[in-house]
Amino acid sequence: MFTSLDHQYMARALRLAERALYTTDPNPRVGCVLVSDGHIVGDGFHARAGQPHAERHALAAAGEKARGATAYVTLEPCSHTGRTGPCADALVDAGVARVVVAMEDPNPQVAGNGLRRLRDAGIRVDTGLQEAAARALNPGFILRMSQGRPLIRIKAAASLDGRTAMASGESQWITGPEAREDVQRLRARSSAIVTGIGTVLADRPSYTVRPEQWRHGEYADGPVRAPLRVILDPALRTPVDSPVVTADGACLIAHADDPDAAPEERRRALEHAGAELLALPRARAASDPAEPGAAARAERRGLDLHALIAELTRRECNEVLVECGATLAGAFVREALFDELIVYLAPTLLGADARGLLDLPFDRMDQQIRLQWSDLRRVGDDLRLTLTRP
Repeated sequence: MFTSLDHQYMARALRLAERALYTTDPNPRVGCVLVSDGHIVGDGFHARAGQPHAERHALAAAGEKARGATAYVTLEPCSHTGRTGPCADALVDAGVARVVVAMEDPNPQVAGNGLRRLRDAGIRVDTGLQEAAARALNPGFILRMSQGRPLIRIKAAASLDGRTAMASGESQWITGPEAREDVQRLRARSSAIVTGIGTVLADRPSYTVRPEQWRHGEYADGPVRAPLRVILDPALRTPVDSPVVTADGACLIAHADDPDAAPEERRRALEHAGAELLALPRARAASDPAEPGAAARAERRGLDLHALIAELTRRECNEVLVECGATLAGAFVREALFDELIVYLAPTLLGADARGLLDLPFDRMDQQIRLQWSDLRRVGDDLRLTLTRP
């Protein structure tokens, strides 16, 4: 059905889409290539929300040469009017003869309507070329549109013996500079970075994205979009001068909706420092009060992570990166609120008294959580292990 040239042009469109990996959120990453008589006459990608889509960039570059051309698009052309007009109509008006689409758009506002418009106009439409690669570009967008939630990644750095910090909390640095640079890319492609108050107090992180430190990174011209920084802080203990609050970009502090959990004075001080506050319910109590440790866990219950993810979905977050300590990371795992666990494993040993990777209070083998290997690669002197839920 597809020729070697079809594959070649779609691969180019996918590479173009990848250039917007760090900039186009909450919109999907999309590339387009227009070919006429064996020559590329126009191409483009969607760089930022509110700016022209990939098809319109390619059509503008092609001009009259678009008539009778074949368009290779990594995602179904849109059929609705948002901040820009329907791209399906633009392709029809330009007179293209064929459209090759890698994957249909999971957005319910499109969902096959764009393809239908093209076919109704007499344009030949072929779908499914390099679909797996196209889906890999937009995993969070696809989940949000199809399942109503973002993709959630938990990131951790650990020693060979599975430790993330010394007993004192000292943790800088376990991994090497190449791994830390790789984390910058994970942050940059994320809609939001979630951490806990314990990490904020112990490490004073900023969770900013610093592309100038990338030695091997390609991204669209212009500034990389700053992800939303989210702190889970039930009692509002975040210092007003914390770098995660004062750094450029938006900071959201989620606190408990208990009457006494968020004193008005603290609220005003943090809002004056530039933070946005969000009240969330406490996490649900243990289902079995007789379960060992249930009473103690109930007293130190954190915030409802499901309510947090629902709020981030409402804010159109596609990919969420969880960077935190063992307690909060373990809570995400126990609630099955993750799609990927990414561990940067360093060739070092921290010893039995150092802090563990995840706080999972299991005492029976039947409580274990089996994961699946997704990727393993070397990053400098460290290994990056990527695992997914079955």
